Amino acid sequence: MRQLIVNADDFGLTSGVNRAILELHRSGVLTSATLMAKAAAADEAIEIARTTPTLGVGCHIMLADGDPVLSPQDIPTLVQSATGQFHPTLGRFLPRILSGRIHPDEIECEAAAQIAHLQSRGLRLTHIDTHKHTHMFPAVLRPVLRAAEKAGIHRIRNPFEPEWAVRASPRASWLRSAEVFVLRSFGPYFRRVIREHGFTSTDGTVAIAATGTLDTKTIDSLLANLPDGLFELVTHPGYNDADLARVRTRLRASRETERQVLLSLSKLRDIELISFDRLQPRPAST
Repeated sequence: MRQLIVNADDFGLTSGVNRAILELHRSGVLTSATLMAKAAAADEAIEIARTTPTLGVGCHIMLADGDPVLSPQDIPTLVQSATGQFHPTLGRFLPRILSGRIHPDEIECEAAAQIAHLQSRGLRLTHIDTHKHTHMFPAVLRPVLRAAEKAGIHRIRNPFEPEWAVRASPRASWLRSAEVFVLRSFGPYFRRVIREHGFTSTDGTVAIAATGTLDTKTIDSLLANLPDGLFELVTHPGYNDADLARVRTRLRASRETERQVLLSLSKLRDIELISFDRLQPRPAST
């Protein structure tokens, strides 16, 4: 059996992103979205989620590129001292996390605060993932798992793309594809640790290498090569409008392309579309 979770990241980024997510869910193709607790249009996204119970909603935990929920004084190693914001790029975040300059307790506290912010607004969160897939790194994974576990959440994105999916992404750049292949070395650690914590996930996430280039040819290739199992298709749909122009993102025109491509996928043959709430949590390893 082939099962697929179609998830939209960045719910709450702008009103145009929110509108695209609701449109795609109503079309029957988008089953899930992950919400940014402190994004500009987060309040609107929360209201959409509250009034659309068929849409699975997770927390898109941000540790880079954005504003924290906690006061900067509470998480000094996680934010820039001059602005109180997270470090703006993964390239700025990674050297700090890999060298141990970011305290794991601060990651756990900020992740917990973002989850609690959404839950306090009445949302039943189905799962968690992270902005820019930062939880693929061991120093981020355990603190994030602890925060989610305390909040009663036991489902998490598997942030590793299978080799077949990278090869089935014809427009992905060689650099992006190489990065995805190299980062897959963290996969065995991820699978072992989430089992230890009693979490469950998918068999992998597709379209990571294709982020920014996900067009009709690519999505047709990914779906044609999709094997039996449960996978997540990660997407970033939206309207390329004035609100998006004010946001720091490399995904502008591609959001509009993804919205249009996904609208054409309202009917998929031989693929069952599900949400994260269908995944059964595992008992924690002892």
